[in-house]
Amino acid sequence: MKIIQYIGLGLFIVALLIFTAMLGIGKQQLNETNIGIDNSYHTDAIIKAAQAKGLLGEELSSIAFISKLKKVIQSAADDLETQADAGLPQGVSEWDFKLGSWKVSEYVDSLVASTANGPVQKNPWLFFLLTFGLATIGGLLFILPKFTNHEGIKHNGIYHNSLTRGLKFNVKIMFLIATFIGVVLYGFFHLQNLVWPIVTVAIAGLISYLVFYKHNSKDNNPQRHSSPVHTGWLGVIAGTYLIAFYILLYWAPAYINNWIAMVSPISEMLSGNGASRWFLYGLMYTIIVIVMGIRMMTKYQHNKYQKIRTMSVMFFQTAIAFLIPEILIRLDKPYFDFKNMWPLDYDFFFKYNLENLISSGGLGIFMLVWGIALFLIGVPVITYFFGKRWYCSWVCGCGGLAETMGDPFRQLSDKSMRAWKYERYIIHGVFAAAIIMTTLVLSHYFTGNSTIIGLNSDNVKDWYGFLIGAGFSGVVGTGFYPLMGNRMWCRFGCPLAAYLGLVQKFKSRFRITTNGGQCISCGNCSTYCEMGIDVRSYAQKGQDIVRSSCVGCGVCAAVCPRGVLRLENASADVGQRTDALRTLHITADQVTLMD
Repeated sequence: MKIIQYIGLGLFIVALLIFTAMLGIGKQQLNETNIGIDNSYHTDAIIKAAQAKGLLGEELSSIAFISKLKKVIQSAADDLETQADAGLPQGVSEWDFKLGSWKVSEYVDSLVASTANGPVQKNPWLFFLLTFGLATIGGLLFILPKFTNHEGIKHNGIYHNSLTRGLKFNVKIMFLIATFIGVVLYGFFHLQNLVWPIVTVAIAGLISYLVFYKHNSKDNNPQRHSSPVHTGWLGVIAGTYLIAFYILLYWAPAYINNWIAMVSPISEMLSGNGASRWFLYGLMYTIIVIVMGIRMMTKYQHNKYQKIRTMSVMFFQTAIAFLIPEILIRLDKPYFDFKNMWPLDYDFFFKYNLENLISSGGLGIFMLVWGIALFLIGVPVITYFFGKRWYCSWVCGCGGLAETMGDPFRQLSDKSMRAWKYERYIIHGVFAAAIIMTTLVLSHYFTGNSTIIGLNSDNVKDWYGFLIGAGFSGVVGTGFYPLMGNRMWCRFGCPLAAYLGLVQKFKSRFRITTNGGQCISCGNCSTYCEMGIDVRSYAQKGQDIVRSSCVGCGVCAAVCPRGVLRLENASADVGQRTDALRTLHITADQVTLMD
């Protein structure tokens, strides 16, 4: 069995190396016939700038070509700006003539795709099999022998493994600060707006002050989970690779054109269109959830609840989030993920989306009503009966990736009181920001006024999309799996999790009940809690676990050797249960339940 696993690991590493090497494969050559831009003014300006800078007809490697192409298109944009100042052509609008900043990025991506000529473009299926195919086979060869293991959860050296050990505290802080500063600085240069980076830094400083000083009393000192003696460098490498992937995906998609070209035949089969970076991401996401979902079932094969829950997230990601939206495109219908909703789907109320749905006839109107009803009615009603687990642990794509690919790193979640304070400030702050942003966007849509109380809706939504939609949910939310645990986004950033959590805490029948008399304080429950809840402390006191952050994954109950923990849906004391502390008082004569 070990030999099979080593072969599988070797195949996966080979696939990963080929996948990475593809970034630099192939040549690019720009000429007058392969520009493919409909706007003649823009085409002429780009050809003129390319001739002036010596790019036209020159064959270059992808990386060198992209660098030179950006300068060419920016030069064309500046030339058109100068011509517009001297006078626009008769009957041509300003923005049909000018080349706006958003068009610069769009043209870079499209020209890199249209001018590529290399082995990937000629043999996409071969490279797909050498990367996705080999990685999937290798992963399954490594995973499937685990079904022969004895049932039950064992730590198996997770704190000794360099991949799953985590970071020393000072290294962790260094990564967090460096990532935060890097994202904010890039946001300033990317969006050319100084106001919102300053606001972000100010809010981060205020939260840090409140956590470290305002609430840092003697009775409230943080109790951090034990930091490793040595930083897990394999985890650092894995995390760095994931962070780099998300940076390329969100902010430099021209550099991953070969990856996109590789999956284009599959996109054409499903939707009838060539692939985009989002199709690449969706396909990769789905394959990872399926393969790592199988791994999840090998680990928790003794627990029926975990196996059914894992199959649920695999189904929702594959069918609802990936296949159905692509098929809708082929049928000339709006792209729509029926399981996604506001405020996680933060652009649901953006003008382009509303107009697209409204103009798409009955199905589009149904999609609009479905999306509104899901968060207005579905969330409070279903969460009342089942807690937020119905979505976060059974349906959500973010949760699905965290539970499958992120499962090996779940023990890295910080269980300290200080982390809990950060969590409450940040996640509810993001929820408030989503409400403000959406209010501004809807006001602009209905009134035509883009500015309210000095806040410009376009600037706010651009910054929210950059910082929260990309930086937090992707770069940090997934890139930090091997560094700080698998639910960074769900725990600290997801506005939908905040909304679900508020309903769960105050108006839900769901709780995890404990039998403190049987607890042996082994700590398995706290170790495996991905949401950073110190479950053992509740169990030792015999106290129900009613936390807004709890996603009801049930892993704490699955790893408990004594059956102390149980997921329950009880209708009694729904209004008062969060105030009650169920503590057992044990004396020589009796055991009493104290309020």
